[in-house]
Formats: sequence, C-alpha cells, structure tokens
Amino acid sequence: MKAIVLKEPGTADQLMISEISIPLIRDEEVLVEVKVIGINPIDIKTRKGKGRYERLKAENPIILGWDISGVVKASKSDLFKAGDEVFGMVDFSEHGHGKAYAEYVAAQAAHLSLKPKNISHQEAAGATLAALTAWQAIVKAGVKKGDRVLIHAAAGGVGHFAVQMAKHLGAFVAGTSSEKNKDFVLSLGADQHIDYAANPFETQVKDIDFVLDSMGTDHIDRSLEIMNSGGTLISIPSGLNAGVEEKSRVKGVNGYATSVQSSGEDMKTIAGLLEKGIVKSHISGSYPFDQMAAAHHQMESGRTVGKIVVTLP
Repeated sequence: MKAIVLKEPGTADQLMISEISIPLIRDEEVLVEVKVIGINPIDIKTRKGKGRYERLKAENPIILGWDISGVVKASKSDLFKAGDEVFGMVDFSEHGHGKAYAEYVAAQAAHLSLKPKNISHQEAAGATLAALTAWQAIVKAGVKKGDRVLIHAAAGGVGHFAVQMAKHLGAFVAGTSSEKNKDFVLSLGADQHIDYAANPFETQVKDIDFVLDSMGTDHIDRSLEIMNSGGTLISIPSGLNAGVEEKSRVKGVNGYATSVQSSGEDMKTIAGLLEKGIVKSHISGSYPFDQMAAAHHQMESGRTVGKIVVTLP
C-alpha cells in the first residue's frame, strides 16, 4: 500500500510517499481502507519535531495522522464488520501512533464509530479530533442551558464545532475571529461575534461561565478577567498554557490544560449530532493524497476556516 512517511523532522518536503505492507490487525482491531484523512495542527507540530515527535521518533517508519474516515475491510472485533463505513481519531494516546496517512490503517475498534449515511467521508474525517476536542471540553466543563460561553478562534477546526455544540446545549455563545469570518461564526449559531483585531475581546464581553482557549499565552490571563467565580477555563494548546490551573485558582475559576482522547463512545455521540444536522463539519479545503505537503502548508498558514482534509483515490 501507499503511505506518506516522515523521513526526518522539518518542512513539508520531508513527507514522502512510500510503498509499505498493509498492516496486520490484532484482536479488537479493524483494518480500514481509508477514504479521507483529517489534517490537524498536531500533525504540523509533529512533522516539525515538536508535538508528538519525541514519542514517535523511534518508530520506523513514522506515519503521521490520527483522523480517518473509510470502510472496514477486515475485522477482529464484534463492533464492526467488513463493509461498515466508520470514522474516528485513531490511537491518540500518550504513545499512540495512528498512522493515518496511508491507504489502510489498523485501528482499535473502540476508537471508531459508524459514519452517518447522510454525511460524506470528507465531513466525517473533518469531525474527528477537532470535534472530539470540542465535545470533551464542553462535557468536562458541564456547559448547560443559560451559561455564557466564550470560544476563542471560533472559525477554526475546534472552535467551529464548539460554537455549534454549546448552542445545542442552550448556552449564550460569543466567538472570536477575524472580521472576514464574522458571517461564518454567526452562521454557526453564535450570539455574538468579536473581531479580535478591532478591540480587545475582554472589553466586548463579560460574566462568562466557560472559556475554550485554543490560543494560550496572554489569552488565559485576559480571559480570566471576564469570568464568573466558579466558571471553567479549558486551554488546549500544549506548550502555551503553562500555569493555567494556578492562575485560574487564584481567580476562583476551574482551570485545566487538557488534551483530547480517542473514544468510540464520544464518536458515537458526535455521529448522532452530525446525523441529525445539529452539528455540521465545515470543510474549507480538500487535497489529493499526493498533495499532502500543500495541505500542510494551508494548515500552517493559520488562516484555515473549519477543516482541511486529504482524499485518497
């Protein structure tokens, strides 16, 4: 099979298409013929030698990626059978090697869900790591009807899912983005759009119960200034959120630096939201498999609205 391997950390030019063996599956695993791969910031960080690279550098070959949507070709699990269309974030654990940049992936069945029939493989692959991150953060915070929620980078991968999910739960949602993405953020259901370049967000909103921070650094301190006592701030950018727990505690806020976890059960919940049209996956760019470098360049630009995916032949 064809796979894209990382020869050594560095630029996108280090991503090379290679011919390797189709992986063998173990008990409780399925072999998935990949139709679409979801691309995430963690892929870029790891490619550059940061992110998950230290955990994977001993692997040979290193195959990036964790988000897939595809068709089960073989199964050693009671959860799925050959022919099932599935999607999920594969093996995103402490030492997990998802190996999603390939024509076939051996995946733990417990990390997958059936793909809703009324959405495409592209939409499904886009609604994996980013959607899981948003959902797990919102559940951890206990967001409920009447809460006031602030989503940073609301037009991005995690942000655009978080806006929709928080609105579904009945919260008032404010979202930050550039002015050019205002209409998109409002179309997701946000009650208030904040142009982060025009005015400091902390002057535009107050009395916030939950903040989802995907920016880190001073966004944490500034967010805490507008939060209600007993609220929750969840910060997701690793390496940029040191001290968030202590800073939050001083302000009477529950603060967490958290990372998404693979979960088939959570994927089932997300599948239900997608199937009912409560949540929609916005795909702003789709690239063929042999243009993985271009997909990385787009993700690195920091201007991606929604999600970027890579489609296999």
